[in-house]
Amino acid sequence: KSCQKPVDKYIEYDPVIILINAVLCKAQAYRHILFNTKINIHGKLCIFCLLCEAYIRWLQLQDSSQNTDPDDLIRYAKEWDFYRMFGIASLEQTSFFIGIFITLWWMTPEMLKRKSDFILLLKALLLSTYGKLLLIPAVIWEHDYTPLCLAFIKVFVLISNSQAIRVTLNLNRILPWFAIFFGLILENGVVFLFQKMGWDV
Repeated sequence: KSCQKPVDKYIEYDPVIILINAVLCKAQAYRHILFNTKINIHGKLCIFCLLCEAYIRWLQLQDSSQNTDPDDLIRYAKEWDFYRMFGIASLEQTSFFIGIFITLWWMTPEMLKRKSDFILLLKALLLSTYGKLLLIPAVIWEHDYTPLCLAFIKVFVLISNSQAIRVTLNLNRILPWFAIFFGLILENGVVFLFQKMGWDV
């Protein structure tokens, strides 16, 4: 029913090929992962991605006071700035998801009638943020193009989010992007609020 085909062709495919097709943002691969597999790593993946994002922000915060003293690195590990960055990243992602849910519920209330629909969409959105794992090599291979890499990672994650919404609710291409746009507005509103409070974001 969800694949709109007689059979899901990815049942016979190797997991590596399925993963490659998911990285290429193919809708059929997303359908297979969301509806025909038993993946329960949503929460762990979300926490790990948020930790990666918090580390990138924390690293950029520490760039202004670089010190190669090993004792200083130990001191940095104990600072609360990292936990603050994790909290801010969590609030931003939560506001982004809330913006998406509000938009979709307002535009297509018949699609999100039951609690199970909300849970499925949340799982799909959490899984589709796997692109944030690319932050790890961006940090390891630090170079002059890091800001450009971070921008590309953000675009990739948004494209993945769009495909996840489209596949989960069986929508056209325009509505998911509208929901993502509203989610970004809400997320940037949270960032602006933190900046008004005088926090480094």
